[in-house]
Amino acid sequence: MTKVGVCLSGCGFLDGSEIHEAVLTLLALDRAGAEIVCMAPDAPQRDVVDHRSGEPTGEERNVMAEAARIARGKIVDVAGVKAADLDALIFPGGFGAAKNLCDFAVAGADAKASEAVVGLVRDMHAARKPIGAVCIAPALIASAFKGTPTHPELTIGNDAGTAQALETMGAKHTSCPVTEFRVDEANRIVSTPAYMYDERISNVAQGVERLVGEVLRLAQQPVGAS
Repeated sequence: MTKVGVCLSGCGFLDGSEIHEAVLTLLALDRAGAEIVCMAPDAPQRDVVDHRSGEPTGEERNVMAEAARIARGKIVDVAGVKAADLDALIFPGGFGAAKNLCDFAVAGADAKASEAVVGLVRDMHAARKPIGAVCIAPALIASAFKGTPTHPELTIGNDAGTAQALETMGAKHTSCPVTEFRVDEANRIVSTPAYMYDERISNVAQGVERLVGEVLRLAQQPVGAS
């Protein structure tokens, strides 16, 4: 059974994981028979947003505690996970990926990813194990490889400003419709834009399901095979 890590960043698209994207990822993995390991940083959220008004509330919440709402309590600290524990890794989107897993939401192309997340992403890459990134999560991937010889090919859809920021960090951006995905075969990284577009959940689901399928294909493919 393929073991896939799903790294969450809270609960709610304005300050944590995008719930639709996270659940669609979990559902597609389960339908494919994968073993799922949900994880998140045991750290404070950058902010807490009232999703009715879109305004910060001033509350303090923990990323892992909030992500546990999506994982139904079955969640581990990402700091304790190594590439040897997984066959693949997927990051759903939501602003939490750009606020709590890295600081792209405030720093743009100067973004830095959390130490634990950078370590796991680079560890997975070194082990040639596939990584999936949904919605804004490719910005996290770009920040994790910034300043290294690795220049991942990623998509965040067709948003020019965000695409430019990814390229400034050293990634290569390609446009992509919501129902599709892009795969960087050399680096074994798969990305799909999802709610980078203002789209129907059914269309987002197609892209997420196809990303999951491609990540699983890569996980089951011997390294070096075409």
